[in-house]
Amino acid sequence: MAELATIARPYAEALFKAAGGAAAGLTGQMGVLAAVAADAQLRQFADNPKVGAAQVFEVVTGAAQTALDPKVSNLLSAVIENGRLNALPEIAAQFTALVNAQSGSSDATVYSAFPIDDAALADVVASLEKRFGRKLKARVEIDAELIGGIRVVVGDEVLDTSVKARLEQMKVALTA
Repeated sequence: MAELATIARPYAEALFKAAGGAAAGLTGQMGVLAAVAADAQLRQFADNPKVGAAQVFEVVTGAAQTALDPKVSNLLSAVIENGRLNALPEIAAQFTALVNAQSGSSDATVYSAFPIDDAALADVVASLEKRFGRKLKARVEIDAELIGGIRVVVGDEVLDTSVKARLEQMKVALTA
């Protein structure tokens, strides 16, 4: 959704500039707000014309169950007043990307068919950091459809060494 990204960019950049050196500490709060704003029932409540911006703000902050930094609180208030609550997950994603770019790191999602223990994950991350040429903040998601191996997504780059991908490659080779 290019339009949503376009709407979110000024908000993310404004929070990033306002936070300055403390921007990295706000990514957790933005992630929580993004998860809350992604809830369909909350968005339906927020879209109700009988509900005021102050009520929506109270519901969102109550659902977040965390104390918000004044800068994040101001951003949330502006987003709600402008009717852009649906853009909050994209705002959080762009804000995180700005923080990562500043620190020279990237978020990585490692999809695995099986749970990965901490020691093995550290080895995998070390190898991936060499491969991608930057520091990675990895999180693991279980995807049983992979059968075995891992699939790594770093921004728009994908490294797929899963059994499922290899089977698909063999299928293409055999049917060609």
